[in-house]
Amino acid sequence: MFQLAQHGTTVRTELVAGVTTFLTMAYIIFVNPEILSAAGMDRDAVFVATCIAAIIGTLIMGLVANYPIALAPGMGLNAFFAFTVVLTYGFTWQEALGAVFCSGVLFVLLSIFKVREAIINAFPRVLKMATSAGIGLFLGIIALKNAGIVVAHPATYITLGNLVQWPIILMILGFVLIVVLNHHKVIGGTVIGILAVALLGLPLGLTEYTGLVSMPPDVTPTLLALDLSRIFELTFLIVVFTLLFVDVFDTAGTLIGVSHRAQLLDEQDRLPRMKQALLADSSATVAGALVGTSNTTSYIESAAGASVGGRTGLTAVVTAACFGLALFMAPLAGMIPAYATAAALLYVACVMAQGLTEIDWNDTTEYVPGVVTAIAMPLTFSIAAGIGLGMITYVLVKLFSGKFKQVSWPVIGLAVAFCVFFAVEGL
Repeated sequence: MFQLAQHGTTVRTELVAGVTTFLTMAYIIFVNPEILSAAGMDRDAVFVATCIAAIIGTLIMGLVANYPIALAPGMGLNAFFAFTVVLTYGFTWQEALGAVFCSGVLFVLLSIFKVREAIINAFPRVLKMATSAGIGLFLGIIALKNAGIVVAHPATYITLGNLVQWPIILMILGFVLIVVLNHHKVIGGTVIGILAVALLGLPLGLTEYTGLVSMPPDVTPTLLALDLSRIFELTFLIVVFTLLFVDVFDTAGTLIGVSHRAQLLDEQDRLPRMKQALLADSSATVAGALVGTSNTTSYIESAAGASVGGRTGLTAVVTAACFGLALFMAPLAGMIPAYATAAALLYVACVMAQGLTEIDWNDTTEYVPGVVTAIAMPLTFSIAAGIGLGMITYVLVKLFSGKFKQVSWPVIGLAVAFCVFFAVEGL
């Protein structure tokens, strides 16, 4: 079924690769409930929804596309869901789930009708890289805020918090530990860091031991709770587009990156069965919205499994099985404190900020829109605002610099749409 011999691998190798991939991305079962609970969602239900979305998406990727790529609710997209859509735009979390569902359905249609390539080719590379880096910076300020390292200030908006507190000290220790473990390529380094600082909090009374395993919690608080009542509002459509935009480019980059590592690209550096892989990703987002979580996407951590020999969908099936077992670890997930997940968030933020190195720093008309995109996201606390301001800047700078041939009509149309959106928001 998986053509193991043809791909030069064995069952044992695929099993090891599947477990390896799970360990490198297992932090999501601790971090995602923490982030989405800020939007008012039931933490235990989100924990279950996170695992279910990961299982569904990863199984489809393994059984249909036959790729060693795992999926789970995406970092950055969950922060956009909670802190921008709900806490800034004033959506209920049920309405935000409705936007996730619509973005997933659109992604499915784009995958079926092969429109994705045209969309990806239409967008300037600098905005793709800047969006990734900007999401990283956005996650960074969320991590520092959750840990108490930065706090509100009436004059300067934010300022340095009181660092002489055990939660902050443990967060810093956890962050350094995660960085060092990942530097030395220790499998599951991020999870080890999270658990280590959580355990250090036990004798300090910062963490309460509630057990390790139990039956999965009740998912009904978020199951089928999505609300589509605002589907014809401009703000809703902007949110859907932003979710779709980030998901499409994040997925494309991950698929190509992991497939290159696993030597699965063809002679022209194209990915065979791309349509099936995209359908796995988009279908998982639809399923995730139905059970109660933000957009599900392919994880770059799948490269860890590929690096130890994972070449087929059997690796993904094993990873999905591990997420199935994780469903019974709700007590462990529930006792992970905010300072521990903040350490992991800050590390992920640093990794995502690498996108800035891919920008052409010799061309003012390239790096200026890129920088505007990246810094606007954390400073406005909105991924959508960052994309919009960056796109408007890109179009105006290119047009008035005499480089109008470098600007596609879809990008001009989106810049105009964002101008309308910002104007309506300001009324």
